[in-house]
Amino acid sequence: MTCKRILKDLKDLQKDPPHLAAPIPPSLMAFFLHPYPAFYPAPPPPPANNPNTNLLRRFLVIIVAIIVVTGAVLLISWIVLRPRLPIFSVASASLSSFNLSSSQLSSDLSISLSVRNPNHKMRIHYYDVQAELLYDFYTISGVALPPIDQGTRNVTEIKAMLVAVGEYVGVDVAHSIDTERRSTGTVGFQVRVLAWVRFSSGAWWTRRNVLRVFCDNVKIKFPNATSTVGSLERAFKPCLVRLEC
Repeated sequence: MTCKRILKDLKDLQKDPPHLAAPIPPSLMAFFLHPYPAFYPAPPPPPANNPNTNLLRRFLVIIVAIIVVTGAVLLISWIVLRPRLPIFSVASASLSSFNLSSSQLSSDLSISLSVRNPNHKMRIHYYDVQAELLYDFYTISGVALPPIDQGTRNVTEIKAMLVAVGEYVGVDVAHSIDTERRSTGTVGFQVRVLAWVRFSSGAWWTRRNVLRVFCDNVKIKFPNATSTVGSLERAFKPCLVRLEC
């Protein structure tokens, strides 16, 4: 049954007087008895609320809110406190028992590092501190150092004894050390310091980070080409400091 058919039947009823009206056509009777076609499905009922789903949604919202607030607090604290890296420099160094063969090296290097904390509000805590002596990036000796708790605006002295006994360095490294000592009267070593560090201010602590210190061209001056002792040529030479997050 189409709309045109229904409209045509309605017009025919309007032409006849009410007392002479013809019976209602079957098309109109079917329209009024069944106003909605059978092929229009009834709307589905609204889904029932699942209490488990609501609980999970609230839990996720709370977790996200905690993460956002914690991150904002840490960021604001970091910006306000502005932790600065410590300043390392070589204060003194003396070499003794220096003995160099064609491929082996023996020496006792006593070195003192000056460490300054430039922070006004933050302490620095050093853990698992390691010091190494190198020549041309070849490791000669290393030693573990005790942990350090450094206060604000404090200068701390780190002393290390780097001992090498018959350390194999290879023909090329031994020849380079001997040539440098005979030609310039000095030997330039490198000192490395590795440590885990944390910054703190009251109850606020940072997480642990790796601190690397590079003291390059630490020149030891010898009195002559055959001397077994030497001392630091230039004191308080600054070192490069890096913090790995």
